[in-house]
Amino acid sequence: MKIAVLGAGAVGLTIAAKLSRVADVHAVARKRHADAVRERGFLLTGIWGEGTYRFSCSEDLPDAWQDADYYIITAKSTDTEAVCRQFADAIRGREVVSLQNGIGNEEIIGRFTDRIIGAMIITGFEWRGDASVHVSVEAAPMKLGRFPSGMDDRVGLLADLIRKAGIRVEATDAIRTDIWSKTLYNCALNPLGAVMNVPYGALTDPHAWTIVTAIVEEAYRVVDAEGVTLPWMTPEAYLEHLRTTQLPPTAAHHSSMLQDLTLGRRTEIDFLNGAVAALARRHGIDAPYNTCIAELIRFRERL
Repeated sequence: MKIAVLGAGAVGLTIAAKLSRVADVHAVARKRHADAVRERGFLLTGIWGEGTYRFSCSEDLPDAWQDADYYIITAKSTDTEAVCRQFADAIRGREVVSLQNGIGNEEIIGRFTDRIIGAMIITGFEWRGDASVHVSVEAAPMKLGRFPSGMDDRVGLLADLIRKAGIRVEATDAIRTDIWSKTLYNCALNPLGAVMNVPYGALTDPHAWTIVTAIVEEAYRVVDAEGVTLPWMTPEAYLEHLRTTQLPPTAAHHSSMLQDLTLGRRTEIDFLNGAVAALARRHGIDAPYNTCIAELIRFRERL
């Protein structure tokens, strides 16, 4: 089995490393990481085990990898279009997995191939140096499913391979539900934490929570219009789950979006609240809170 990981950062290199024990793997990564993998291997620590992994890694996709069985895109959502264009000849008509954040990646990939597998992962990957990652927390198994819905042998085969590699994974016939569930969490906390420069726990303040509540309520109206069923039947039910279950373990965590803004990088806002606002407009739904927070982040990106 040949698997190519495109846009491999902390997530992609870790997935490539684990899969390298059960399949032929090539990762396309930044030069400093590719050089480190070639020189001394990829270093993994944390709850997924510890060890050094050696696999094929470079800044581009060699000719020998133009016919991989699966292409897994792990790039930031802002780079999805560029990755697909760069490797368009390789991924055309092939199985392409989006292991990314937010809403809209699969639709972009769909312009380059009709074989799309959606994926969702809620795991903490922390850089410890070039080609060195620490896996700190795993909130749930990875999810895989044919996008936008359904299940087939190719999805099941990949899930079996990932499971054999030692990663918890579940195959599902409703992957959009899982993608939206993770997006809801990111929309509720990530941009507001970035704008206010506070850890997630501070957002339980009544004034901040009023904004969180409005963001979630608007997102629920969009989800309903999109025909997606979430595990929590009402926004109130999700907000209670967010406050009592999801927030406590990450109360001291600062938004990844804040880190992007601090480093002068583009954020993934257009695939989070920006995507919610865009879909709301398409369905004729008012979404002023998601629109406002998205515009604030875009303003910060320009500073």
